[in-house]
Amino acid sequence: MRLLLTSLLMLVATALLAGHAPDKDDDRPAYRLFAADGKPVSFGKMAKELAGADVVLFGEQHNDPMAHWLELQVAKELAQRKAGQVVLGLEMFERDVQPLVEQYNVGELDDKAFEERSRPWPNYPTDYKPLLLLARQQKLRVVGTNVPRRFAQQVAKGSLTALDVLGADEKQWVAPLPIKVDYNLPGYQNMFKMFGGDAAHAAGVQNIVQAQALKDATMAHFIRQSRQPGQLLLHVNGSYHSDNHDGIVWYLRQAEPQLRILTISTVTQEQLGKLDKEHLKKADYVLVVPADMTKTY
Repeated sequence: MRLLLTSLLMLVATALLAGHAPDKDDDRPAYRLFAADGKPVSFGKMAKELAGADVVLFGEQHNDPMAHWLELQVAKELAQRKAGQVVLGLEMFERDVQPLVEQYNVGELDDKAFEERSRPWPNYPTDYKPLLLLARQQKLRVVGTNVPRRFAQQVAKGSLTALDVLGADEKQWVAPLPIKVDYNLPGYQNMFKMFGGDAAHAAGVQNIVQAQALKDATMAHFIRQSRQPGQLLLHVNGSYHSDNHDGIVWYLRQAEPQLRILTISTVTQEQLGKLDKEHLKKADYVLVVPADMTKTY
């Protein structure tokens, strides 16, 4: 009788376990990582290779929660692997507020004062504040690398010559002038197409491209200025600034060809099993997020 009861209990347990066993077809992955050639790669392998770089450019979609979460994970991992040698750079803060970034980083400025004065992006509390809090906890230096937005707006309206009137103090917030622009870079060529760069609109679109180049050149300049030999600078920026290894990457290589630079790009796809052809070689690593992922704004 006892043997029969034991057998029945085992059968019931087996049935229950079978009924609740995870089915691979029911998985709902939040992201996948791929190398440039489209081969899947683990987070650990990617992190190990990133740790060997001088500069890592994490290209995000600004409203993508998975990118923001993975940026935090990459920062944590690199801080552990390169203890005391990691600097965090952010497109989201402009050079004229760098003193405030530094004061907040060392605890001399509280949250309220910092957020009132540093012109943070609207999604700062959810998407970027965790990075700054991690930097404070891990004692990572933080640098805002972007050009003041009013300068970029002036260039978009009147070309790079609009910067000729900047005073000496203001010129400290931009890349050294004059700024060279290679209009043949894939990203800039694509901007001409997106904004209708025909003969009737060529001058206006060229100004928009110059404003983009101003941002790229300025971020590259302050990335270089902010890292010392042996340090790794992890930089967070919109994917378009580093996709296809142009934009920021191009300016970094013009100034310092020997830099070891690795890039990450964030893309969305309907399926996560394979990297779509259009995203191959877009970056050294590609973060693929489901197309129906919720957004932060």
